[in-house]
Amino acid sequence: MESKNSEYQNESETYKKYSSIITSAGKSPCDPYYGFSTKAIHSGQTIEAVHGCVNTPIYLSSTYAQKEPGSLFSTYDYSRCGNPTRTAFDDCMAALEHAKFGMSFSSGCAALTCVCLCLTTGDHVICCDDVYGGTQRYLREIAAKRCNLLVDFVDLTDMEAVEKARKPETKLIIIETPTNPTMKICDIQKLCDWAKKHKILSLVDNTFASPYLQSPILLGADICLNSCTKYIGGHCDVIMGTLTLNDKDLKDRLYFVQKTFGGTPSPFESYLALRGLKTLKLRMEEHCKNAQILAEFLVNHPKIEKVCYPGLKTHANHDVARKQMRGFGGMISIYLKGDLDAVKKLCRNLKVFICAESLGGVESLIQVPAIMTHASVPLEIRTKLGIGDNLVRISVGIESVEDLLKDLEQGLDSL
Repeated sequence: MESKNSEYQNESETYKKYSSIITSAGKSPCDPYYGFSTKAIHSGQTIEAVHGCVNTPIYLSSTYAQKEPGSLFSTYDYSRCGNPTRTAFDDCMAALEHAKFGMSFSSGCAALTCVCLCLTTGDHVICCDDVYGGTQRYLREIAAKRCNLLVDFVDLTDMEAVEKARKPETKLIIIETPTNPTMKICDIQKLCDWAKKHKILSLVDNTFASPYLQSPILLGADICLNSCTKYIGGHCDVIMGTLTLNDKDLKDRLYFVQKTFGGTPSPFESYLALRGLKTLKLRMEEHCKNAQILAEFLVNHPKIEKVCYPGLKTHANHDVARKQMRGFGGMISIYLKGDLDAVKKLCRNLKVFICAESLGGVESLIQVPAIMTHASVPLEIRTKLGIGDNLVRISVGIESVEDLLKDLEQGLDSL
């Protein structure tokens, strides 16, 4: 026992030795006046105390020693409830989303589930009608049928429809913008002001835009959700989600639910997502540049019926996008002049674009929502939303844009 105490004393002295490193070189620049990339590279990330590691280590321990029962060395006791690698990522995300608190999850779906589990049986949820298929599936099949929440899917670009959907039991509005997959743009500030007026919690899914292009918290959102699997991770090698917010009471409620039902990310996933943040600005600028060029090419192509990209002046919500976004993103949806066979042929004949679900990676991806990401959405609803067999969703990567143009041109010419 004496030698154990001695070891702890020695460890304490080691930490003291490196305290100057922690308090000076390792200070995290969370000041709002720092630039985006400065915060992305440094926020939440202190110089590691023992060896001076510049990068936050991957803390793989599932549990943490206690000096005596109930007396912790730090804030951690069990990794489902908290992990140093995860904390670094959470703090960095909070800084980038202009929030006080960040919470990460094993997926974006787990993050949404945590929010819904804070509601009570009989509560009413208004959700964007054109929304990620996984969000639709959870709300329709789990939240509504098994948890007895009332759910309405509404066109959030129509404020009259939003007001008409409101009930005395309405407790949450879920806003996704740009929408997946038809690329509608919802007015975040207008919707969040409406929600506050009626004491309704507002959640904005910021996945398509990322923290670099859009800041829902600054526009009035109570909670911002990101699927880190997409642009934040950026390399198609992470499954992870995050919530950022300012209200401590709400954060405490969410944390209680999270640590109870689980759904937390591994330290390795947290490390990869934290690394992804460091290059987010550079990647998003390239995604935006390439997407704008491809959209302008596609809009004039004779085999394309319609192009949905908020960077085009012809987009119905272009002015709203200009108002609330710093760039128009890397996602394009197109309606092909043809049927499902033509769409499949296009996907088969592309050489640079990869036919795969997901988005936001450095690789350019192409997919057909009706039979892939949104296949779980009932046919009559897909038809109403315009998710037909000829709708193709493109995640524009950061390859040489000349190669992407040539690939699309030869693929379309093959039809």
